[in-house]
Parts: sequence; structure tokens; C-alpha cells
Amino acid sequence: MDLEQYIRDIPDFPKEGVVFKDITPLLASADGFRGAIDTIAAEYADAGVTKVMGAEARGFIFGGALAYKLGAGFIPARKPGKLPWNTTSHAYALEYGTDSLEVHTDAFSADDIVLIVDDVLATGGTAAAKAMLVEKMGATVAGFAFLIELDFLDGRSKLGEPKIISLIHVS
Repeated sequence: MDLEQYIRDIPDFPKEGVVFKDITPLLASADGFRGAIDTIAAEYADAGVTKVMGAEARGFIFGGALAYKLGAGFIPARKPGKLPWNTTSHAYALEYGTDSLEVHTDAFSADDIVLIVDDVLATGGTAAAKAMLVEKMGATVAGFAFLIELDFLDGRSKLGEPKIISLIHVS
């Protein structure tokens, strides 16, 4: 399935010189969304995934659907202060400063095999932070799945050895 047909380029958003990859047409298309979820799920069907982790906000969309399809639980990774119970966090570097993600302290056990998903792989900082949270809690990262990968930013180099799939590559 040609998923690129569902991605809209928005020039100069959020700032001049950037071409934003708008995924909302894919999300609005039953065929496009189903095609993306089914393709990723097929890649990890035999990986023994017990949990799928996605960060807000678009990671929730893909993560929830994939968790359902794989028969796994879904773990939301959120910005600090957004989860209602005891949390653990991991800080990561941004271009200008730092950010962090949190999960509940009971999100993972040592028996969990975790698929980390998001809409876009850019520099890899957010995905690497999610992997650090999983590993910090003793679980295993099965791999990463992205709808779009911005190859020119080389984010996959920050993600180590687990399997990485991206359905659309942007050079």
C-alpha cells in the first residue's frame, strides 16, 4: 500500500524552511490508517510483544491501535506532571535545552517485551528516552516502529540494536 499518498506536505510550518509532514489525512482514511497499523503489526506479530509504548500525542494514536492489534497492553509516556500516580522519568537533550518523559512506576515488569511506537523518527532523542525508561524498569525493548522516518537526521543511530521499522522514508 502506498501510504505516502496520505501524507500532506505543509511548507514553512512551524517555521520558515521546514516542510511539515502532516499525517492527519492518513488518520482520516480508514484504508490508510488500517494499512499502517496492519503493516507494523505484521512486522512484530511474532516478537512476543506484551506492551506497546507511545508518547503523547500522536504516539497514543498509533500505540493504542497497535496494542489492540497485537493483544498487548498500552503504556502512555507523558510530559512531567501529567500522570496521576507514582512515576519514573528520563530526561533527554533537545536542540536547545532538555525535556523529559514519565511513565507510572508499575508500567513495566521484567517479563515485558515492549514495542515503542511514534508517528515520526527525527533526531531519535524522544525514542531513545522511551527506550531508556523501558530498560530502567527492567523490561526489554522488542523494537521501534514509526510511520515516517526523516533519514537525513539519522535518528536511528541513537536507537541501538533493536529492530527499527519505518513505513515512509524522507531523504
